[in-house]
Amino acid sequence: MNLLHDPGYHPDDLVVRVSELLVATADASDELLDQSISEVLRLLRDRMKMDVVFVSEFTEGQRVLRYVEASPGGPSVAVGDADLLEASWCQRVVDGRLPEFIPDARQLPASAELLKKLPFPIGTHISTPIVLRDGEVYGTLCTFSMAPKDNPDPNHLKVLRYTAKLAAEKIEGRREKARQRTQPADLSLVPLDKKPLSF
Repeated sequence: MNLLHDPGYHPDDLVVRVSELLVATADASDELLDQSISEVLRLLRDRMKMDVVFVSEFTEGQRVLRYVEASPGGPSVAVGDADLLEASWCQRVVDGRLPEFIPDARQLPASAELLKKLPFPIGTHISTPIVLRDGEVYGTLCTFSMAPKDNPDPNHLKVLRYTAKLAAEKIEGRREKARQRTQPADLSLVPLDKKPLSF
C-alpha cells in the first residue's frame, strides 16, 4: 500500500515521512532546506486535509509568514505577509489565550470573536510554537481549514509538535551557518614552531 496516497493514513506514518524529509537535509544548502520544508508543509496539508499550513516568525513585534503552503482557491496567504504579533492567533496560542487544537473556531468564544476581524473564515485551527534550544520562541507552525472538519484528529497536533521540533533544529542550524559566514577570519600570526629562523 502506498502510504502517500492512502487517505486513511496512520499519524505515525506521517511522522516518519516528515522525519525523512527534514532529517535528510541536516547539512543541506539553504535552497535544499527551503525545498524540504516546503515539501513537508505540502505533505502536512494534504494528509491533514487542511487549506493552509505555514511557518511564522516572531520578529520586531510582528508575525511574519516565512513558509506557506495553501490549497488552490484557498485564502490569500503568502510568504512575507506580516501583521502585528499581539493581534495574531499565533501569539494567542503561544501565551495560552487560545488552545493549540481548535476543532471549530466558531464554537470557541475566544476565537469566534476573532473571526469577525478576518477576511476569510477559519474552521479547524491547529497551531504549536517553534521553540529553540535556548527557550526563544521563533514563531509557530500552524494549519487551518476554512470550514470545520467533521472529525478533526487530535493526533494532528502531535504531528505538528514533532514537526515544529525538527523545524527548530533546522532554524538553529541555519542561524549557526549564517554566524559562521559573518564572523571575521582569524588573521593573527601564530608561529608554526619555536625554532629560530635560519637563512
